[in-house]
Order: sequence, then C-alpha cells, then structure tokens
Amino acid sequence: MILLFGPTGAGKSMQGQMLAVRQGWKWLSTGEMLRQSDDPAVIATLKSGELVSDELTYHVFERAVQDARDKKYQNIIVDGFPRTKEQAAWLDDYMERIDEKIDIVVVLEVPEQEIMRRLEKRGRMEDTPDTIARRMTIYRQKMYPVLGIFAEAGVKIIHLDGTGSAGEVHDRIYDEVKRVCPN
Repeated sequence: MILLFGPTGAGKSMQGQMLAVRQGWKWLSTGEMLRQSDDPAVIATLKSGELVSDELTYHVFERAVQDARDKKYQNIIVDGFPRTKEQAAWLDDYMERIDEKIDIVVVLEVPEQEIMRRLEKRGRMEDTPDTIARRMTIYRQKMYPVLGIFAEAGVKIIHLDGTGSAGEVHDRIYDEVKRVCPN
C-alpha cells in the first residue's frame, strides 16, 4: 500500500490516478469511496452535510481494500487517508490484522504560494486566500502526528518536491515508488 500526503492543491489525486494507471494498481480516494458507498448510514451522513465518523470511514475503507484484493490488484494507492493520528493508528493496526504493510508514504511538498496559484485556477468558491491559509495550517498540524505514527512503525516516508509539471512530479514519485515496490 502506498499513501499519498500533501495539502489541498498538491496534486495527490492526479498523481495517484496517474500512478494507478501506469502500474495497473488501484487508486482509493477516501472522498470517492464515501461518495460511491452503498452503505445507507454513509449516504445519510453525506446527504446531511455532516462529517462521516471514523467508524464509518474505517468500514468503507475496509470494504474498498477487500474489493481491490478480490479483484487481484497488486497494490493500492491511498489518497486522503488517514487524516488524523487516531486514523493512522487504526490503519497501522488494520494492516497488521490483514497481514499486509504500508510500503511507502509519499509526501508532496508544495510551497504555499504555489498552492494559492493552483487553487485560484481551480476556481472553487471555498478557495479564498484566508481559507487556503487556514487549511494549510490545519494540514501541517495534523500531518506531522500522522507521519509520526508511520515513522514509529518503520514505514518509509519520503518528501518529494511537488512543483513542476504533472509529468515531472509523476516521474519523481514513480522513481521512488519503484525502488520500494518493483512490481
């Protein structure tokens, strides 16, 4: 399993999808998993606008991983999970329970000015400079404890420059991932 980290606008989803296509692996985005869930509790929570609980997220994640395994995907790329220290601890325990491991955590490092530029192009109403700055602060506060859980578990963590063209960033990720997951 490969985990992709980075702030909003770092390109995690694009890079995860590119890597999945290139390698024939499964890309799992927490947001996509939740939106595609057929679990009535998840659907009701999403429709209400509330945040999905950790327990429901874990349930949906387990089902998505099992589905990927049933379809014989060799590896899974996870984007958007875990987001908290508690979720990271759960994921570490879950991987042990299913006798699998996290191969690598890739952290895309993108300067805040570049994030601002990218999100301005995206043009979503929630992408104001103040909101982006707040999201960056929250991301940093939550990311370091999450990475600490994986570091303590001995998972390889690499920080990569997430600037440049999508192809340049992809090549950096691919080179690092191929060292750890040659298949």
